[in-house]
Amino acid sequence: MTAMLNRTQLPDNIDALKALLSAKSAQIDAFEQERAAWQVEREALRQDKQGDQQEIARLTLLLDKLRRALFGQKSEKLAGQIDQLQLELEELHINQGERAQSIESAQAPASRPAPQRRPLPEHLPCEVHEHLPKESACPDCGGAWTRLGEDVSNVLEHVPASFRIVRHVRPRLACSCCERMAQAPAPSRPIARSFAGPGLLSHVMVSKYLDHQPLYRQCQIYERENVSLSESTVGDWVGGVHQLLRPLLEALRRHVFSADKLHTDDTPINVLAPGTGKTRQARLWVYARDDRPSGDTTAPAMWIRYSPDRRGIHPQTHLKDYIGILQADAFAGYDKIYESGRVLEAGCWAHARRKFYDIHVKSATPITTHVLDRIAALYKIESSIRGSPADVRRRVRQEHAKPLAIALHAWLREQLTTISRKSNTADAIAYAMNQWQALVRYLDDGRIEIDNNTAERALRGVALGRKNYLFLGSDAGGERAATMYS
Repeated sequence: MTAMLNRTQLPDNIDALKALLSAKSAQIDAFEQERAAWQVEREALRQDKQGDQQEIARLTLLLDKLRRALFGQKSEKLAGQIDQLQLELEELHINQGERAQSIESAQAPASRPAPQRRPLPEHLPCEVHEHLPKESACPDCGGAWTRLGEDVSNVLEHVPASFRIVRHVRPRLACSCCERMAQAPAPSRPIARSFAGPGLLSHVMVSKYLDHQPLYRQCQIYERENVSLSESTVGDWVGGVHQLLRPLLEALRRHVFSADKLHTDDTPINVLAPGTGKTRQARLWVYARDDRPSGDTTAPAMWIRYSPDRRGIHPQTHLKDYIGILQADAFAGYDKIYESGRVLEAGCWAHARRKFYDIHVKSATPITTHVLDRIAALYKIESSIRGSPADVRRRVRQEHAKPLAIALHAWLREQLTTISRKSNTADAIAYAMNQWQALVRYLDDGRIEIDNNTAERALRGVALGRKNYLFLGSDAGGERAATMYS
C-alpha cells in the first residue's frame, strides 16, 4: 500500500480530491480482495500444519516405542526402522518450517500473533545493532527527533568456524656487554612435531565421536576452506589425542572400580570384518558407578570395554582385581567371578519381571497378573526411599519389602506344581527361583538397587548414538578400551 499523504500534499481542487478519493477507494477494494485470498491460503496452510503436527506426534510416540523395543531385542532391523522414521520426522519439521514462513509472509503485520519461543541463552555474547531512520530530522517540518522508546528483537546468529595460523615468534637476544644469549622456550604442542593446535584437535575429535563425521568427510569440509589435509594426517592426530587421553581414562577407570558396588551389562555392536566386506557382531561391556539412589554424593561414571565376542573371559578379565558387589543379569560368564569370593552377586528384578511381562502382553494369566502386581509393590516401596541413606533403605525394605518377597517365593513354588514344566510360565518361574538369592540380596543391603537399570540406562545412551565409539589402542588379547563419562 502506498504511503499516506499528509495535509500539505493534498490538492486544493475539489475535482482532483474526488479523483484521488476514487482511486484510493479502488485501491482499497483491490487490497481487500487480495487480503481475502491471503486468508484462504493461510487457512489451507494451517490445516496442513495441523495434519503435520498430528503426524509428528504419532511418529514421536512410535519412535519411543521402537527405541524401547530396540534396547530389549537389540534388532538391527528395528534400528533401520528408527533411522527411517527419524528422517520422516525431520522432513515433517522442515515442512512445518516452510509452511510457517508462507503463513508469515501472507499475513498482514498487524494481525500476526506474537510467536511463543524459548528465551535465547543468556550466556551467549550479544552484539547490539541500532537502526535509525534515514532522515536525521523530521522530513515534514525539519524538527529534531525525540526518543520516545525503542523496539527490541533478538536474532540467534552463527559465526562459522574458521581456520587461522597462530605464528609463534621467539627472538634470539644477545647482551651487548657480555655477549650472553637468551631465547624464550618453545611453547609446548599437544602432539610432538605436529602443526595442529589444541582447538583444531578438539574440533576433529568432537566432529568424529560426537557428531559422527568420518575423517574423510571432515577433510572434504576443510577443503572448502582451501585447507588441504590428508586423511592419514588427521588420523595421526586422532591417534595422538588417544595417547594424550590415556592418563585421564585410567583415572576414570580407577574411580569407577573403587566403588563398593558396580552395575554391569553388555550390548552387541556390528563391526567390519576385514577382507569379507561384511560385518560381524562384537560386544561393548559397561561398568557403571552410581550410588546417588542410596544418598551418596560421589560423582557417577561409567567405563566401557570392547570385545570381539561375548565370552566370559572378558568380564572376568575386566573384574580380576575388583572387590565388592556386582549387580548384573544372569549371564554365566560372571559365575567364575562370584566363585572367587571377592565379588558378591546382586540380581536384577527388571530381568525377572520381563520374562513374566512378555508372557502377560501376549496372553495374560492369573499367574502373570499376580507376579507383576507383587513386583510393582516392591518397586513402589523403592520409589519411596530413593535417595535415602543406605541404613534407612535397609530398614524400610526389611519392614515392608521382605514379607512381600517371602510370600511371593512361596507362592511361585506352589504354582510350579500346577503348570506344565515345558510352558513359558514355568521357564519364567524357574529363572526367578534360580536367581532368588541374588534377587533378594538388596533387602539386606541398602547400597544395592532393586534392579540393574543403571547399567541398562548407560547402554541405552550408547545404543542411541552407536555409530561411533572412542576406541583407544589395543590391549592384550586384541581388546580395545573405550571410556565415557555419564
